[in-house]
Amino acid sequence: EKTVPIPEKLNEWAPRPPPEFVRDVMGSSAGAGSGEFHVYRHLRRREYQRQDFMDAMAEKQRLDEEFQKKLERNKMIAEEQTAKRRRKRQKLKEKKLQAKKNKLEQKKQEKEPDQSQEQASSEDDEEDSKEEEEKEDDAEEPSFVMGR
Repeated sequence: EKTVPIPEKLNEWAPRPPPEFVRDVMGSSAGAGSGEFHVYRHLRRREYQRQDFMDAMAEKQRLDEEFQKKLERNKMIAEEQTAKRRRKRQKLKEKKLQAKKNKLEQKKQEKEPDQSQEQASSEDDEEDSKEEEEKEDDAEEPSFVMGR
């Protein structure tokens, strides 16, 4: 029943920015004392840390950009596949609808045999040509190829 404290996300470490105005600069006429070496060493170490940090941030940013590009590319590929499958489903739906209409027309013709044979034969020719076109449209390349 006790509440668990969830720590907040810590801010990422960042080096101190370089000083805008440097104080205690030795003059050219004075030699460096024994304590100046350690001051120089600390300044140098801090500058190297700052440069390493900037390089790491640049690398992280580059990787993030590549990742975003990859996500976009994958999204486009998925959308293309979806569109292709949608077209295929729509085509099958239209084909079924057309077959249903043809079946209804045939039933009408059977019920009304007093229609002239000429009209029926011309309609049959049109249906045959439509069916041939559909067969040509339905011809797809095989999904696999033997001998590879």
